[in-house]
Amino acid sequence: MTLLDPLWTALLYLAAAVCFILALKGLNSPRTARRGNLVGAFGAVVAVVTVFLSVKMDNVPWIMGAIVVGSGIAAPVARRVRMTQMPQLVALFNGVGGGAAALVALLELAHTEDPWVRLAIVFTLLVGAVSFSGSGVTFAKLQELMTTRPVVFPGLPVAMALALLAGLAAAGAIVGTGSTGLALLLLAVGLVAGVLLVLPVGGADVPIVISLLNAFTGLAVAASGLVLGNVLLVVAGTLVGASGTILTRAMAAAMGRSVAGILFGAFKGGSTAGSTTASDRPVRSSSAEDVAVLLGYAQRVIIVPGYGLAVAQGQHTAAELAEALEERGIRVDFAIHPVAGRMPGHMNVLLAEANVPYESLKEMSEINSEFKTTDVALVVGANDVVNPAAKTTAGSPIYGMPILEVGEARQVVFLKRSMRPGFAGVENDLLYEPQTTLLFGDAKDSLTQVLAAVKGL
Repeated sequence: MTLLDPLWTALLYLAAAVCFILALKGLNSPRTARRGNLVGAFGAVVAVVTVFLSVKMDNVPWIMGAIVVGSGIAAPVARRVRMTQMPQLVALFNGVGGGAAALVALLELAHTEDPWVRLAIVFTLLVGAVSFSGSGVTFAKLQELMTTRPVVFPGLPVAMALALLAGLAAAGAIVGTGSTGLALLLLAVGLVAGVLLVLPVGGADVPIVISLLNAFTGLAVAASGLVLGNVLLVVAGTLVGASGTILTRAMAAAMGRSVAGILFGAFKGGSTAGSTTASDRPVRSSSAEDVAVLLGYAQRVIIVPGYGLAVAQGQHTAAELAEALEERGIRVDFAIHPVAGRMPGHMNVLLAEANVPYESLKEMSEINSEFKTTDVALVVGANDVVNPAAKTTAGSPIYGMPILEVGEARQVVFLKRSMRPGFAGVENDLLYEPQTTLLFGDAKDSLTQVLAAVKGL
């Protein structure tokens, strides 16, 4: 006997589903993202409690123990993870979700003879396994546990095709026979396919693949909902799958690339791959005091944040510098490229953490036309998103990617640690233009020096 009748169970599941939808709506804007996240978490709690109250469960102590252990691991890790490591955390979440869905499907195979349910099971097994192993590789790449460059070897396309064919053959046999042995084989094929899918992806393409694998996990969870007969899992998985797909397409568009080009571009040399080669061409460098003079006597300043700002944890200093300039009557905005950092919204969250007003965070489509009337564009730790090679160098890994038009500003100041290219490994000719000045050093240290000099003017 359960504590909830079917009517109350359905109503609570509906409430949880509404919370998930409202959460996605809230995550649409930095202003409402925190509230959206809390609403989604509340919906998840409602869903879990409803399951406990509406299903007759065995092994409750084991289930509660797993929840305690999982929470004990996840909470400290999530609280301590750096902002620059957020994509790795998302990759791990993707992998765990896909792997969990696959294991549930594997266990349910022995309890059904319905061919349609078996079809949902084989889909969950294959897609969940691909998401699990693929997410593990993306984590290793971003965490630099392995090379971030594309890994391609002779016969890789053939191996991918064979894995796909083997997966389809095993899936068809499982639907007909319900064989657990073949299900284990399908699980292994999915794990191999996930690794082979992600190995050829490198550089700035990796976060896009994380988003794609997030969509895979959502689809696997939705299919597991069909296996278990749980409508809420179907709804939640579909929402994750749809939002992940939309985000993947948006990120690919922001990079000026197709999803197919991202996944298979390395076979023809088209995938972005980080470079460590620094140029020895002469540039015009300056001191923090000279940069402060440029900024302090400007009328319009646009700050362009990038991954280097996140690594240096200089967002609070950047916010203080913007405030100091505004106190002098200077108009200051932050220009946000859709793929600045390592994932969409990375810079928005980083600067919101430093209490930069949301009104000062301008998206690329909104701010690009204003660079022509800007006195100083201050680029802090960004490179690829302002690199004119995206417009001028056909065949470049970033060719076709929309960029922030900082080169149209009267003066451009780059805060860079070194002359190494950006994550895509493409040299930036804007660094050598006559209107460009470079200030070398750690982004936070450089901003601190510039801030002190501005206050001393």
